[in-house]
Amino acid sequence: MSTAIQFNNVSLNYGSEDGLVRVLKSVNFSVNSDEIVSIVGPSGSGKTSIIMLAAGLEMASEGSIKINSQEIVGLRENDLSDVRKKNIGIVFQSFYLIPNLTAVENVLLSLEANQKYNRDEEAKSLLGEFGLSHRINHLPSELSGGEQQRVAIARALINKPKIILADEPTGNLDSANSESMMDLLFEYTKKSKTSLVMVTHDDSVARRCDRIIEIKDGQIV
Repeated sequence: MSTAIQFNNVSLNYGSEDGLVRVLKSVNFSVNSDEIVSIVGPSGSGKTSIIMLAAGLEMASEGSIKINSQEIVGLRENDLSDVRKKNIGIVFQSFYLIPNLTAVENVLLSLEANQKYNRDEEAKSLLGEFGLSHRINHLPSELSGGEQQRVAIARALINKPKIILADEPTGNLDSANSESMMDLLFEYTKKSKTSLVMVTHDDSVARRCDRIIEIKDGQIV
């Protein structure tokens, strides 16, 4: 089985007026292809930083991060962007939908970013799998929170990423919508043999994963 994500002695530091802030301290872990892993821990422990580093949206201060065997620490932004486009779909707690675009147009944005055009039917089909066939031409303001998150997930999945990174994807949802959304995400991940790494505060969601990584004070417990 191949390794989708590899962190070797990864540290993340920030400078501040009060001195050096050590967010992550020599973090080591790996995620196999088609493995589902949850990252748990108290607020401020560094969970989201791991997602940001794996996505290449933050740069490690020390150590090595490999995405499907490709080293990303030290890459230029254009090269990091290429790695993201080829490998990664990201789901955030906030939906980040473009307010003046319809549901299907928001999903198509992800394809167009990868220079894939004229894929309207593909986007509509995926939204249909997520129970949104009747909402494809609605604006985000016309959708419920659960529907908006489904659109955001469809946007992350439309490029068929090898790795899905999710940061508190159920954080803005009620329990019913949370369970339904996770059912869809787990089903897709298993069906497509995709790796899923997810930050969550929900113990019931974490227990459904193949493995749980606990972070405390910037270190794996």
